[in-house]
Amino acid sequence: MLQYNARRSLRRAFGAVLWNSIRQGYSGIMANEKAHGGKSKYLCGKRILPRPVSKETDIVQLIDSMDAYNGGRLRAACQLLRDKYSQADVTVGMSVAGAMTPAGMGPSAIIPLMNHGFVDWLSATGANMYHDLHFAFNLPMHRGSHVVDDADLRDKGVTRIYDILFDYEDVLMETDRRLRHILLRPEFQKEMGTQEFYHHLGKVVDDHERASGLGQVSVLAAAYRNGIPVFTSSPGDSTIGMNIAGLELLAEASELNDRFRLKINPSIDVNESTAIILNAKRYEHGKTAVILMGGGSPKNFMLQTEPQIQEVLMIPEVGQDYDINVTDARPDTGGLSGAPPSEAASWGKIDPSKLDETVTAYLDSTVAFPMMAAYVVQTTEPKKLRRLYDRRSELHEKLIRSYLENNKEVEMLREIMRKLTA
Repeated sequence: MLQYNARRSLRRAFGAVLWNSIRQGYSGIMANEKAHGGKSKYLCGKRILPRPVSKETDIVQLIDSMDAYNGGRLRAACQLLRDKYSQADVTVGMSVAGAMTPAGMGPSAIIPLMNHGFVDWLSATGANMYHDLHFAFNLPMHRGSHVVDDADLRDKGVTRIYDILFDYEDVLMETDRRLRHILLRPEFQKEMGTQEFYHHLGKVVDDHERASGLGQVSVLAAAYRNGIPVFTSSPGDSTIGMNIAGLELLAEASELNDRFRLKINPSIDVNESTAIILNAKRYEHGKTAVILMGGGSPKNFMLQTEPQIQEVLMIPEVGQDYDINVTDARPDTGGLSGAPPSEAASWGKIDPSKLDETVTAYLDSTVAFPMMAAYVVQTTEPKKLRRLYDRRSELHEKLIRSYLENNKEVEMLREIMRKLTA
């Protein structure tokens, strides 16, 4: 019995020593961690040790091996698309600025993403939609050089967009001639937003695209087929807007304003784009995401949907859930094109609690865009098309309902409106 008690006392003593050693060791580790500023949280990323590029390396392997700088940001953007944007409850908007359609981004990247269900609505410059028509009409644009004599190009009837060259008469003027005849069709004779305008135009160019036999080359045709809303926030700032203005001038001079009645109303676009975001968040209890290719007006138009909900309509909301920026603009000049997601959060455009799920890559869109599209198509399953254009009336009614339920100023504003003179 005495031996047993002695052994038990020894075990207890040994256990106490062992526990104290473990505790002291842990305390030492924590003290060391504290002394070095908690460095483990910074050194938890994947080790930089990529496999060598080989004949077997595909685009997914290549992008997944990009570890740093803007290569790393491109990888992060692609993986965010794969992991978050692919989810069924995420409504995705894409903005496109810069001359992307002349560079072939329509057939190579935008249309594949549309068909894959990764573009639920689109904001683009009018110029991009105008140059998209060249592809629908089978009017060729050519690779060229930016080191040319522009005076000689003008003399010979060739137009240039950096290193893209095309015929002034047979492409530019021919597109205008066809466009003017389209704009005189009966379905265009009303006041409308660009969403409805592009839907009608997409229906026409879809027929032209099918007739050309080139395959799917027009963004507007693809948007029409897939029920994808397309918006241009500054419709007068393009050759499409110029041709509408020219026809209005002719109607005025000919006293035919009662016949040619096409009017583009940007306010319709503001409300219809806002309704898309409100429906996704408030009524379908889903998430929203943006892919911002370049900056400018298309980027602002896409992001302003949240301030419109919160600030103007006074409906409680917190911002977009996911954000991918691809831009070559600097943030320190104060321009919107270079503004990062963190700045957008201060406006309510991006959910401040989701900033760790945003990516900004400072890259040329013509480099990043096709790689992102290829990565998405190869790593994700197609998403079900939302066909938001087909739901315009439903979404508009929901917007009005939420506005009237939440905005505390509506009665006062109504009363002022009633006092306006006719």
